[in-house]
Parts: sequence; C-alpha cells; structure tokens
Amino acid sequence: MRAARALLRLHAEDLAQASKVGIATIRRAEAIDGTTSMTEPNADAIRRALEMAGVIFVEEDGEGRGVRFKK
Repeated sequence: MRAARALLRLHAEDLAQASKVGIATIRRAEAIDGTTSMTEPNADAIRRALEMAGVIFVEEDGEGRGVRFKK
C-alpha cells in the first residue's frame, strides 16, 4: 500500500478519503511490514481506490510483490 501511494504521490489523507477508510487505519497498515490486522473490507476498499487512481498490484512471482502504473 505504501509503495502504491508513493508511486501515485498520493497523501495518506487523500487515500483515506478515496477509500472511505479512516486515516488511522491507513497509517497503522503502513507502519506494519507484512501481515496486518486490517479487516478484509478495509483492505479491499484501499486496494480499489489505489487501482482506480492508476496502479496495478503485481503478485508474488518469485521476485517479490510490487506495484506499477497501469498501461
């Protein structure tokens, strides 16, 4: 999430507003590397907001997960 937000140059507050998830939830999720206790609906909302803003999440392919801009 942090990498996607950085790629988009999106402030945490803007992501919170776009995803309708609290800013505290965004900050907690970004403070943790790996698994977070975020609810699935919140995680889905954040992912959708980031995808709508123009990124694609690249799943694990042996070289790690990541994000990139949509073509």
